[in-house]
Amino acid sequence: METIKELDQYMCTPTDKLLNDISKIDGDIMVLGAGGKMGPTLCKLAINAIKQSGISKKIIAVSRFSNDEHASDLQSHGIDVIKADLLEEEQLQALPEVPNIIYLVGRKFGTSDDQSLTWAMNAYLPGRVAEKFKNSRIVVFSTGNVYPFVPITDGGCNESDPVGPVGIYAQTCLGRENIFRYFSNKYKTKMLLFRLNYAIDLRYGVLLEIGKAVYNKKPLNITSSNVNVIWQGDANEIAIRSLLHCDYPLDILNVTGKEILRVKDLANLFGKHFGIEPIFEGEESKQCLLSNSSKCEKIYGRNQTSVETMISLIANWISKDGQTIDKPTHFQERKGDF
Repeated sequence: METIKELDQYMCTPTDKLLNDISKIDGDIMVLGAGGKMGPTLCKLAINAIKQSGISKKIIAVSRFSNDEHASDLQSHGIDVIKADLLEEEQLQALPEVPNIIYLVGRKFGTSDDQSLTWAMNAYLPGRVAEKFKNSRIVVFSTGNVYPFVPITDGGCNESDPVGPVGIYAQTCLGRENIFRYFSNKYKTKMLLFRLNYAIDLRYGVLLEIGKAVYNKKPLNITSSNVNVIWQGDANEIAIRSLLHCDYPLDILNVTGKEILRVKDLANLFGKHFGIEPIFEGEESKQCLLSNSSKCEKIYGRNQTSVETMISLIANWISKDGQTIDKPTHFQERKGDF
């Protein structure tokens, strides 16, 4: 792959499992926060599945869409677009009632610069949305950052483990979860908390950051020694299919790759692609932010895209100077300062 169009085609091609499940989802689907990193491809994957299944269902993408080209691109694929700032109550209340909601809204970058906005986006707004769509099924995107650092030998946190958020971003994300849980309990709304880490695209993500450091012969900090990753296309598919698994009391799902990956090993794999010896700095920690996705695999099966495939695609993308999104993951951050 060398173009965004090719990447979209690859990432937005539905599997047989998605085609089967999309037909079982009753009613239209609204994606709130559809203008971010994952929203556009999620919407396109969903509409492609609908078209291939021959069913009648709308995908509605809601975002501020500060870039008109992004909105026009979604519309060209047959997706309904609504421009709205959800923090503005009138605009939120003007949204149509839809039986299925995928909630992608959140704020991570700049958290430390404006904590009040982060709390408003991540913990206040969820209450307004949960009240508005109390009769809908809601897949709520969250993050594995709500967990504490755990020993790299323990297999990662599972959904029943105690949370322990580090820093304002993670704390507000736990706030998001608990506000949605409150309204789910109040109205018996069926929900699923979608704890994701780390989604991988050719344009952004942990693997891109590791690969670019190797390619540019820059030191790679290995203090956060191990990570989980999942291909964004796989995460998008699980999110759509999760509408069938929303429940009351609400359910929790870790969404990531099964493997716990050593950053040094990943860098060395990139090094083989580029013919470059990686440069490392820092000391590997024995505790990292890691999630166990056994429950997810049991429900949805193994992820379609292997780590080896992701590394190969990203290495080629880097060497071809492919377009990137300037939103680093800060996966090395250990104090929660984003």
